[in-house]
Amino acid sequence: MSTTAAAGAGPLVVISGASSGIGQALALQAWAQGCRLLLLARREAEMAHWVAAQGLDATRVRCMAVDVRDLAAVAAAGRHCLDELGVPDIVIANAGLSIGVDTADAADLEVMRMTWETHNLGTAALFQPFVAAMCARGSGRLVGVASVAGIRGLPGHGAYCASKAGVISYCESLRGECRPYGVKVVTLVPGYVDTPLTRGNPYGMPFLMPAEDFARIAWRAIEAGERYRVIPWQMGWIARLMRLLPDALFDRLLAGRPRKPRRPGA
Repeated sequence: MSTTAAAGAGPLVVISGASSGIGQALALQAWAQGCRLLLLARREAEMAHWVAAQGLDATRVRCMAVDVRDLAAVAAAGRHCLDELGVPDIVIANAGLSIGVDTADAADLEVMRMTWETHNLGTAALFQPFVAAMCARGSGRLVGVASVAGIRGLPGHGAYCASKAGVISYCESLRGECRPYGVKVVTLVPGYVDTPLTRGNPYGMPFLMPAEDFARIAWRAIEAGERYRVIPWQMGWIARLMRLLPDALFDRLLAGRPRKPRRPGA
């Protein structure tokens, strides 16, 4: 644990995957709104360095080293949060990875396992400690970060597309469960955002946006308790078109598209 944040005034926001990209951008948005932060990621030292570099007040920030695939570690972080900081106002499941896969390569099955455990099991594991407490209180936001890639499958990107489709469906299910208790479930659906996960993509990325711009729009959607928000709005129209395209036409449009790079050395 690299920094400490005392329980006190200000909404409490929990963010996973907070060591880079969208996670850090969302943390800065929350900070600017006077929130307290519990930041979770595997790379604790990078989080601590970033917190110090940003000049964030240590009394409002706590960093914890947590791999969301480790269910016991996530549960322990949840208990620590509830015991020391209180029931969060917002929980953002943002931890993610984006690695291309080739189903013909047996080694890539482990990449699929890692991707699904991070995006799907990791999202549920992060939410689990807080659902009952939020529902008992009658308020809160559970935020799942999905992707436009979860709407249709892209060649070479099966693990990511399948897992993000799962995030969308899971959040939809959870929304129905939490709605009677006043807890909002928000599904964020990013298009292309300039982060370490996208910078190696060998194909065009329409409407690519800085992480800071994404986070600013996303924060408004979170505060409003929106059910489902595609960002940027242009990708929302593309997402609608992707849903409506006949399979044969969709396949032709993607023919020859470069594949997502696989893990180094693959």
